[in-house]
Amino acid sequence: MSDIVIRAERLSKLYKIGVLKQRHDTLRDQLVHSFKSLFSGNRHHPPQPSTPPSIDGRPDIIWALKGFSFEVRQGEVVGIIGRNAAGKSTLLKILSRITEPTSGRAEIHGRVGSLLEVGTGFHPELTGRDNIYLNGAMLGMRKREINHKFDEIIAFAEIERFIDTPVKRYSSGMYVRLAFAVAAHLEPEILIVDEVLAVGDAAFQKKCLRKMGDVAGEGRTVLFVSHNMAAVQGLCSRACLLSDGQIVGDGPPRMMVEQYLAESSSAAAKCLDERKDRQGTGEIRFVGVSIVNSEGRPIDSALCGQDIDIVVSYRSRHNKPVHRVDAHVTFYTNLDQFMFNCSSEAASSAFAELPSEGQLVCHIPELPLAPGSYVFNLYSDVGGVMADWILGAGTLHVAVGDYFGTGKLSSHSTHENGFLVKHKWYCLSPMLRSQG
Repeated sequence: MSDIVIRAERLSKLYKIGVLKQRHDTLRDQLVHSFKSLFSGNRHHPPQPSTPPSIDGRPDIIWALKGFSFEVRQGEVVGIIGRNAAGKSTLLKILSRITEPTSGRAEIHGRVGSLLEVGTGFHPELTGRDNIYLNGAMLGMRKREINHKFDEIIAFAEIERFIDTPVKRYSSGMYVRLAFAVAAHLEPEILIVDEVLAVGDAAFQKKCLRKMGDVAGEGRTVLFVSHNMAAVQGLCSRACLLSDGQIVGDGPPRMMVEQYLAESSSAAAKCLDERKDRQGTGEIRFVGVSIVNSEGRPIDSALCGQDIDIVVSYRSRHNKPVHRVDAHVTFYTNLDQFMFNCSSEAASSAFAELPSEGQLVCHIPELPLAPGSYVFNLYSDVGGVMADWILGAGTLHVAVGDYFGTGKLSSHSTHENGFLVKHKWYCLSPMLRSQG
C-alpha cells in the first residue's frame, strides 16, 4: 500500500482581478461621458484592449498556480516557501478543499486539520466551546473523542475565561490561539498551517512550533507555509520553493532556504569606482564588490555556516602589473563593533604579482557570524604602503542556520550580531576518572 498521503497533479488556479477603469466622481461626469459616447464615431466599434484576448494576455487574469505537481509521504514535514504572491496560500486552500483548482487534481488521504487565516473554520456567533465541538465533528470525530481532548485544547490556547464567549468578540490573537489548539489537538492525520501564526506573540509562536514538532514526531504529516526561515529549517524534513505559481525547488530545507535567499536577493555587484571617501595612494584601486554563494550567484543574505565568496574587482593606477599586494576584508556590526578581519597575507601570503586588472576572491567557509546585519570594509596595501581603503564597501544580512551541524539552529536569545565559535563540551568529574 502506498504511503503517499498528498498527490497534486498539474494544479492550476486562475483568478480574475480588477483592472483600472475610468472613474466618474459625480452624476454630471457620468452624464457628460454618456453624451459624448452617444455621438462619438466609435459608437459601434469600442476600443480594443492593448493585449490579445487570450487568457495569458488578459490584464484581468492572473495564474496563482500553474502546473504545480508534487507528492507528500506520510509523516513528512514539508515547508512551503517563496516570495509573496508565489502561490503558497492558494495551494494550501486547494488542498484544504476551501477552493477548487481551475485545472489539475489533488488527492488527499486522511483527516485534514487546517489553520490558514484568522476566522477559517469558526462560526463567529458560536462560543469557543461550541466551535471546538463543531470543528471536531467536521473532522469526523465523536463527542467522546472531543471530550477527551477538550481540557488539553483549552489549556494550550490559554483562554479559559473566554471559552463560553462568542468568538466574534475574540481578538485576533485569541482567535489564533484557539484555532491552532483545535487544529493540532483534534488529531488530524494531516496538519496544514499557513503564516497565520505570525499573528500570535513570540512565546505562543514557539509553543506552536514545538507542538507541530510533536505532531510530526507522532508520524502525522505537516504542511507548513512560513517566511520564518529558522522555523522551516528547524521543523521541516523537506522544503518546496514556489515562484510565480510553479515549483522551482524541492529538497533539504537548508538547500532550499539558500536558493530562496539567492533568488529573492536584490544583490548586484556594487560599483566602488565613483567612491570619493577613500584613502591610499591609488596604486591599486577597488572598482566593484559582490558577495556570491557556492553556485556563484550574487546574494545579500546568507545563513550562519554557509560558504560565501567576496569577489572584489580592482584596477591598477598605471595599467601595469603590481607586486606584493595584501588585501583585507573586515566585518563590523551596524554599531561599528569589530567582528573579524580576512587578510590575504595572513591566510597565505601577499600576492607576489597581480595583473593590471582583475578580481580577487576571499573565500569564507562556514560563515561564523550570528544572525544580524553587518557591514564590511575593503583595504589593500602594496609593498606595505596603503593603496586603497573604503569604509562600508558592502553589507551582508545573516539569517539563522545550522552552524554547528547538530540540527539545532544558531541564534542569540537576547540580541542580534555576534561571533560563532566551533567548540565541544566534556564532563570531567572524580567519578568519571575513577570509572576510567
